[in-house]
Amino acid sequence: MGRRSERGVLDRLIDAVRAGEGQALVVRGEPGVGKTALLDYVAGQASGLRVARAVGVQSEMELAFAGLHQLCAPMLDRLERLPGPQRDALRTAFGVSAGPAPDRFLVGLAVLSLLSEVAGEQPLVCLVDDQQWLDRASAQVLAFVARRLAAEPVGVVFAARIRGEELAGLPELVVGGLGEGDARALLESVLTGPLDARVRDRIVAETRGNPLALLELPRGRTPAELAGGFGFPGVVSLPGSIEEAFRRRVEALPAPSRRLLLLAAADPTGDPGLVWRAAGRLGIRAEAATPAAEAGLVEFGTWVRFRHPLVRSAAYHPASLQDRQDVHRALAEATDLQADPDRRAWHRAHAAPGPDEQVAGELERSAGRAQARGGMAAAAAFLERAAMLTPGPGRRAQRLLAAARSKRDAGALDAALGLLVAVEAGQLDPLQTAELERLRGQIALDQLHRSDAARLLLKAARQFEPIDARLARETYLEALSAALYAGRLASGGGVLEFAQAARAAPRAPQPPRAPDLLLDGLAVLITEGYAAGAPMLKQALSAFRGDELASEEGIHWLWFGCAVTPEPVAPELWDDEAWHELATQAVRLARSAGALFVLAVALSYRAVVHVHAGEFAAASALIEEANAISTATGNPRLRFAPPLLAAWRGQEAEALELIEASCQDAAARGEGRAIRFGEYVTAVLYNGLGRYETALAAAQRACTDEDVGVFAWALIELVEAGARSATPEVAAGALRRLKERTSVAGTDWALGIQARSCALLSDGQAAEALYREAIERLARSRIAVHLARAHLLYGEWLRREKRRLEAREQLRTAHEMFSHIGAAAFAERARRELLATGETARKRTAGTSGELTAQEAQIVRLARDGLSNPEIGARLFISPRTVQYHLRKVFIKLAISSRSQLDRVLPADPDLVPPR
Repeated sequence: MGRRSERGVLDRLIDAVRAGEGQALVVRGEPGVGKTALLDYVAGQASGLRVARAVGVQSEMELAFAGLHQLCAPMLDRLERLPGPQRDALRTAFGVSAGPAPDRFLVGLAVLSLLSEVAGEQPLVCLVDDQQWLDRASAQVLAFVARRLAAEPVGVVFAARIRGEELAGLPELVVGGLGEGDARALLESVLTGPLDARVRDRIVAETRGNPLALLELPRGRTPAELAGGFGFPGVVSLPGSIEEAFRRRVEALPAPSRRLLLLAAADPTGDPGLVWRAAGRLGIRAEAATPAAEAGLVEFGTWVRFRHPLVRSAAYHPASLQDRQDVHRALAEATDLQADPDRRAWHRAHAAPGPDEQVAGELERSAGRAQARGGMAAAAAFLERAAMLTPGPGRRAQRLLAAARSKRDAGALDAALGLLVAVEAGQLDPLQTAELERLRGQIALDQLHRSDAARLLLKAARQFEPIDARLARETYLEALSAALYAGRLASGGGVLEFAQAARAAPRAPQPPRAPDLLLDGLAVLITEGYAAGAPMLKQALSAFRGDELASEEGIHWLWFGCAVTPEPVAPELWDDEAWHELATQAVRLARSAGALFVLAVALSYRAVVHVHAGEFAAASALIEEANAISTATGNPRLRFAPPLLAAWRGQEAEALELIEASCQDAAARGEGRAIRFGEYVTAVLYNGLGRYETALAAAQRACTDEDVGVFAWALIELVEAGARSATPEVAAGALRRLKERTSVAGTDWALGIQARSCALLSDGQAAEALYREAIERLARSRIAVHLARAHLLYGEWLRREKRRLEAREQLRTAHEMFSHIGAAAFAERARRELLATGETARKRTAGTSGELTAQEAQIVRLARDGLSNPEIGARLFISPRTVQYHLRKVFIKLAISSRSQLDRVLPADPDLVPPR
């Protein structure tokens, strides 16, 4: 009745899907307001469209991917058409096959591809009712899909009581109560006799036009109540009043019918075979269903369906604890152990009258299966329930710790901390105490409280020492990593205190593992200096460059994504080959594992490698991909690579905006190292722009702390800025500190930078020899941006020596290199110097694709480099059909007709091509 405007919105959605346009909508309103009726309207109007449905069930909220399986089960015959990693992820998530726990966003991409496949045959509408009761994994995946429909002929309509965080940002249709006229008409349609006008108006007012309330509240009222209003209850909350009306109707049923309703309410599957098998165990006869069905409360057919979720609640919650335990026991006994062990364990847990180790063990095994499917929230629920049923205090604490870890893995950090409080209340042995402290520190790190995390992890590491040397060393490395990120903002004695503590850690096993070498090398580097620590760090890099990074330990440290992973250590050692290899390997490993958060970190590191190699287009593409992942996963964007790229490009306004945002975030998180990095990037920007005094000030700030991976780079900028700002003493001091590192590193990158920096402070033949050495050494490295700077500085020196012809050769080379890679500010420096020699150079910019959006440019680069539409979609978290949609637009913009012509308009970037 009514709902004209709501139906109009839904009609437009259906028409858009028919026309091939992806649509998503959240239909939101209180219980009983008619959301399900509107979904039914969509299904009824969707002629020519395929309709898929799923319903959130409150008792299934802890079963990972249960809601998603409802929706996708009829489509799984198309599973073989998906790319291998997506197919495997979805099979594992649904428990069809075994495998490593899939990343939930890889599962999301698989579902997007699956819906795209189905919609390619017939436009598709997915209707998801009671979204607020979906399990967390399903809710995240379906929201992920809903945001990426674009050119897909797919509509996704959610019905939800509240707007959860998963649905934030999606279009919304808020459904309120019926208008007064429609509300009165609906109320009168269920009355069997005259109604006092005052009572009628009161019902309409108190229900606020809620259709279910209008239908249900008059039921069970006496004629006197309806005629005169005597005994009619006062105002109560609407869901409560509706449930109370249903409760009265349930209470009016015969005892066997009430017991059958309780049994059906305890089973979320709606499987009539299971319900009747359990009913037989309780002695409930088939005729008990008739009164409940005649009362309009439930249907027993192909599925057991309650009229409304509040009926289920009204049937279940008022029952006694003993009655609920009895029906769960019957359901457990009727559930096939082989086919559905997890649901059987869940029912057994609800049937247990007290602690029961056997049931707790079953729940623990269910948690393991849920974890293997990627259902961390489900695993945590199983473990938490298992802990409640565990008789022994030590085992209970261990299971609560495991539940807290699963809560952390599921992103429920506050819930994880709440479980740790429960753990502390028990009797812990020393190992459990240390594990608790470590987990608390890891959660603090997740919450970006770097300094607090470092302190908690250090405490845990010391507690592990007498118990488990390996865990102690791992935790010391985590603590040192957090402290390195905190930098000058680290609490207590700063990074030095943590490094000194790490030096006192138990000795590494023989032969040492790569993380052991990393810990010892960093600790020695910080406490004794670069010369003492560098050889040990070189051994660690060698270990990680072997098979170590692909091992379980390597993946752990890659996941940790902090300052002590091997990628940022490589540039600290000036090892450009190891840097390139490790960054490439990290991207490949994270991509193949489907570990998206790790992939975003790895892509950002790889982008920085590309920047130094002068491959700005490749760096930009990886930054865009990392941003797409961060957006998809709901994580903040990584802020290291974008400002560095903007600074090298000479984009002052953009670079400063990015630097400011990065430093503000870093200050809020207590990340002193990121603040130092921002100051280093500022120095690069202003050295490029030729504003040396500004560069000098930024470089001096960046050099106040010896941050790993930042300090040496900042010294390079400080030497140049000091030499050009008539402060040779500052430059000389920076050069001494720089040489302490470069001479020990001994690579062409290091010695080339050292020679170039020495040349800035030298004269005559000595300067010329040093410039030539710098160019020769840097030409043998991958660090193209500094090779171009060596040509620029040598050309500037030659011009000042009045050797114009020779200067032109060097400056022309620098100008061409900088122009080709897109370092506009440095190219402009070279152009101005060429003008001073009497030669004119055209202003040039790196090739761009002009009118293309950032996403279009990224798609066209990947297409040019040979990736298929499914491969591009997997990179950018869009479907193959959406890729094709964007390519059609690109072809029109670029006036081309096929992929084979892309090389003409967009030159190849070899390093963007993924290894096959």
